[in-house]
Amino acid sequence: MSRKDFTVLLLLAFAWGASFLFMRIASPELGPVFTTELRVALAAAALLLYARMTRRQLGLLRHWKPFLLLGALNAALPFTLICMAELELNASLAAILNATTPMFTALAAWGIRGEKPGLSKSVGLVIGLAGVAVLVGWSPVPLAGKTLLSVLFSLSAALAYGLGGLYASRVGRELAPLTLAAGQQLGAAVVLLPLAVIFAPRHLPSAAAVYSVLGLSLVCTAVAYLLYFYLIQSVGAVKTVSVTFLVPVFGLMWGALFLNEPVYANTLAGLVIILLGVMLVNRKPRPAAAPALDEQA
Repeated sequence: MSRKDFTVLLLLAFAWGASFLFMRIASPELGPVFTTELRVALAAAALLLYARMTRRQLGLLRHWKPFLLLGALNAALPFTLICMAELELNASLAAILNATTPMFTALAAWGIRGEKPGLSKSVGLVIGLAGVAVLVGWSPVPLAGKTLLSVLFSLSAALAYGLGGLYASRVGRELAPLTLAAGQQLGAAVVLLPLAVIFAPRHLPSAAAVYSVLGLSLVCTAVAYLLYFYLIQSVGAVKTVSVTFLVPVFGLMWGALFLNEPVYANTLAGLVIILLGVMLVNRKPRPAAAPALDEQA
């Protein structure tokens, strides 16, 4: 990986890690649904503007049905669930729990496609589950019912990402990355619009909430997707997935720096254990060695 590509990888982790900080600030004021609607709608508008400026033909109307489902699974549902979780959880904890996404993706692939995880992935899944137990069960913060429910929301968001990723890999095979990104965000905005009208806030938000929504939609969604797809094209999907290891680190750092969130020993231990599980789940199996040919006399 070149220095430029590594810099882009860090910027992507920076952006996605910051999303948990922005959701933690905006959700209590605007509500989870309305925060997510603003996020995806503004991101879709920014991506459509970018497509127009670069004279890209997206052809979104031809694939509107898949984009509605993709937007629901891979954006509207997980974004809203994380916002709901962060009404109780701090940003760093939500970021670490979201790192379980590759493990839920492996489970979804097993359940839907019949792709057995194999020994390495199976061990990774067990280790990842142990990491969640350490992160949540050994916390000095009292585990009230709302806290456990918020943890469940975070893990459900990771599952939604896993299902959405599998669906995206099927419907997006012949679509340009920008088309897929813009269609997903636009589909999510359409799906959430009725609920966003119902749950719209009845008061004006603070400046911090407004700036958080702008950062969440423009930096953490629109720009981040452009960086993500650049890496896919430049270094490939395997190396790009290493961003999974950096996002919770940045999430932890931003929460501590800007929200003064405490960092406990179990937080760091849970982070390390979960990332170890993710590493094993992402590990590619070695190809079987070719059988040796018998020498002929």
